[in-house]
Amino acid sequence: MKNNYTPTVLTIAGSDTYAGAGIQIDMKTIHKLGAYAFTVPTALTSQNSTGVKDVFATPIDVFEKQLEAVLEDVQIDAVKIGMLANKGIIVALAKVIDKYQLKNIVLDTVMVSSSGKNLLESSEIEIMVKELFPRVDLITPNIPEVNALLGSSYMGKPEEVKPTVERLFALGINAVLLKGGHGLERNRVTDYLIEKSHTITEHTSQRVNTTHTHGTGCILSSSIATHLALGHNLTKSVSLSKQFMYEHLVASSSLKFNYLKEELGRKEPIF
Repeated sequence: MKNNYTPTVLTIAGSDTYAGAGIQIDMKTIHKLGAYAFTVPTALTSQNSTGVKDVFATPIDVFEKQLEAVLEDVQIDAVKIGMLANKGIIVALAKVIDKYQLKNIVLDTVMVSSSGKNLLESSEIEIMVKELFPRVDLITPNIPEVNALLGSSYMGKPEEVKPTVERLFALGINAVLLKGGHGLERNRVTDYLIEKSHTITEHTSQRVNTTHTHGTGCILSSSIATHLALGHNLTKSVSLSKQFMYEHLVASSSLKFNYLKEELGRKEPIF
């Protein structure tokens, strides 16, 4: 890759009024890591620190026009997919992936908000599995999302990983990062990356005791996509993103709500 070339990452996700998740935090993450972010929102959300209040899905024709406007003009090196508002968005996105032969696609399987609001209905989850799982390079479900996909009681235990992964591969995935943030380990968090060869690699970090967990799935998935755009392989991208996520959580635990007043002069993005 040429030194004067800036890698590009397209984030396709919901818009967060609180700016701590969705396309807003994706942009901050992508730019922080040295790539350029393009954005197509799947929905407008009304949310704050207490949770998601309402969701307005982007009209399908508008969503398609936004994708076309970006993709007919710019070479995209990686794609991060987050919140998918409905069946129409999913189907339209699958067609665009094929048309433009998009690569390095990371799907954060967002189905329920952290405040408990359903963001996809069961029939829409089925469409996501059918249309997107075979087309993306990696899915990044947390433990509740794994159980929502499989109807299982997976808890993140090492002995559960192999049978859980076998069921996920039966759904047509190419690779999966089983996130362990909701796991039982008290002092550490272990994520399991399983690639198409079924090779399993563990990515472990110390658990950070913090309440600043809003948007962590968005940060991790957009970081992975960015590192793929930068030319790293999947294992290295996950490893670098795991470290980036840990550093973010350590920093966020010391931030105060009014930190922006003190940091407005900083050149680097703050999150």
